[in-house]
Amino acid sequence: MINRFMQWSVALLCLLAQASWAQQYLTARVVDAVSRQPIAGATVVGAGSIVRSTPDGSFALALTAPSGDGASVSLSLKAVGFARVETSLRAGVADNVVAMPRLRPKAVYLSVYGVTNRTLRDAALGLTQRTVINALVIDVKGDRGMTPYRSLARERIGAQAYAPPGTPRIENFAAWLKTLHARGLYLIARIVVFKDDPLAQAHPEWAVRDAQGDIWQDREHLRWVDPMLPAVWAHNLDVAEEAARSGFDEIQFDYLRFPDAPALRFASPSTEAQRVAAITGFLSAANERLAPYNVYTSVDIFGYVCWNLNDTMIGQQLETLPPLVDYISPMLYPSGFTWGLPGCRAPTEHPGEIVSRTLAQAVDRTRLPGIRFRPWLQAFRDYAFDRRPFGAAEIRAQIDASDAAQTDGWMLWNPRNQYDPATLPRQ
Repeated sequence: MINRFMQWSVALLCLLAQASWAQQYLTARVVDAVSRQPIAGATVVGAGSIVRSTPDGSFALALTAPSGDGASVSLSLKAVGFARVETSLRAGVADNVVAMPRLRPKAVYLSVYGVTNRTLRDAALGLTQRTVINALVIDVKGDRGMTPYRSLARERIGAQAYAPPGTPRIENFAAWLKTLHARGLYLIARIVVFKDDPLAQAHPEWAVRDAQGDIWQDREHLRWVDPMLPAVWAHNLDVAEEAARSGFDEIQFDYLRFPDAPALRFASPSTEAQRVAAITGFLSAANERLAPYNVYTSVDIFGYVCWNLNDTMIGQQLETLPPLVDYISPMLYPSGFTWGLPGCRAPTEHPGEIVSRTLAQAVDRTRLPGIRFRPWLQAFRDYAFDRRPFGAAEIRAQIDASDAAQTDGWMLWNPRNQYDPATLPRQ
């Protein structure tokens, strides 16, 4: 009886202690580091909560336990067009201010082989000393399902066993990323989602099938996994979470689409509504999973998606994407515009026009500012028209068009990861 009375007494004291402290908040304002103007809509993560700044840049985080004035609270902040900020503020301070520096990434792409090859990697890093390049897009799960580090997510699902033999890796990957951050680089993790040959081999029940029911392979003889399956989503989000924990600033989803081939079989009928629901459903799930890490998110889309009013038969419908990602990255390679544009039937002869007109179309349709877009630009030899090399003139025309549209920077694609400094603007 005495023990029970003591238990009741302890419980009552705990309740009284909780009731005795008034709810505390950490308050602050978010401002542009240069102009000192308030930043509205910044996402703030801290003290177990996620809030957005108001039009005057202010926010308030409820503290989950009494902390006392002066207690330090760790925060993460992001806002479109700005660099992520990790900081600590003190509770009970009336004039807390977080200044966010503007950032427009200008990136080159490194595949798994590129980032693990010292020659290619050092050449890319050298660009950051001589040109405007200030960011890297790094394959975290590439076109052939390889990862440049030991991925526990891939091992758990059985996919690692089917990766190409001799896949190169970087030991202490997260520590290496810290060295890139120390150079001031913005880091984007590219994750190829539904084109995943190792995963389809490990789980053939998840593989896309042809009309006869056999496992389908694309022109590169690679298998895909079904975009409609929650298990496929969950695995890719495991990989995305690994990337976020490793220290990437942004998670970029590529091949977030259905295969562009007819008469394929999926878990549900391949109607436009079902395809779009699969793509938007995945992105919604990604937002929920990645929210605690407060990383930026982006999605790569076909260039023609900016023009087509339907889903281009692959589930990418432009107007459905803005609420689900921070940045939209259309692939504006002139070589990829097979049918040209109205009044422009030779895209490789007019690379700047392809970029400027497509971005204008995307902005017009979505009513978004240019800063919500960061396009992929062509830095490789044409393969579709006249086989011309893309040198300084062609690359600069694309960059100028992107800059004129006030995009959030741009990214250069070269599958061999070879970039000539002479083709790029200087610092």
